[in-house]
Amino acid sequence: MILTVDIGNTTVAVAGYEGERQAFVGRLASDAIWDGAAWKAGLTELLPQGAGEPEGAALSSVVPALTGPVAQALTELTGRPALVVGHNASTGLDLGGYDPSSLGADRIVDCVAALSLCTGPVAVFDMGTATTLSVADGTGVFRGGMILPGVALGLEALSARTARLPAVRLAPPEGLLATDTQGCMRHGALYGAAGAVEGIIRRLERELGKVTVVLTGGNSALVYPLLEIPARWEPELTFLGLLRIWQRSEEEKNGRTALSGPSI
Repeated sequence: MILTVDIGNTTVAVAGYEGERQAFVGRLASDAIWDGAAWKAGLTELLPQGAGEPEGAALSSVVPALTGPVAQALTELTGRPALVVGHNASTGLDLGGYDPSSLGADRIVDCVAALSLCTGPVAVFDMGTATTLSVADGTGVFRGGMILPGVALGLEALSARTARLPAVRLAPPEGLLATDTQGCMRHGALYGAAGAVEGIIRRLERELGKVTVVLTGGNSALVYPLLEIPARWEPELTFLGLLRIWQRSEEEKNGRTALSGPSI
């Protein structure tokens, strides 16, 4: 089994793959103050009974303080060094003119996965704590993107910075217009996110032509149904990208010629 681990600002998401089959998905809190041994124990508890022994792991992280301890835990759990994805990793994605030192590993991974599923150009909206847009063209070159406040983060800011607006939990909207304050906040956040996606894509297609839109991340399930443009919802996108990068690494270690571009 290959473990794929994505460290985000809110959760450490873990998926195990036996070949191309996803064997399990689990999550741990990103605010856990653990050392490598404690992370190893936490990861071990996520493994389902009867699952194959972990034989390798690929890791992406946007929380530097957690990268080392989790990578150590994965190395001890699998018996071989964890593959930590960064701008120096062999991913098949050409970063073009983007400053690699400031590019989140999750955005690289998302583009690798999207280009393995779709013909480029692709525009990936990863809707987590923040909403990131990552764009790669049909030749596998990363063209850049955007970072927006996440859907839930915007709601939290409204309630924290205003005297009368309450805390609101996200839920699917009923219709377009809401009839109470909490509903108005909820609808505004979700339809606002959908409108942002649609507006950005209209502008992007003026530059790149037809673009395949891919949504992923924890809040994407609520935004995707509201879109009035064609799009794909791929909730397991980051896990898939990590698996593809792991497979590429193994091909290179075994002396096989890696395919050019990210479609590995």
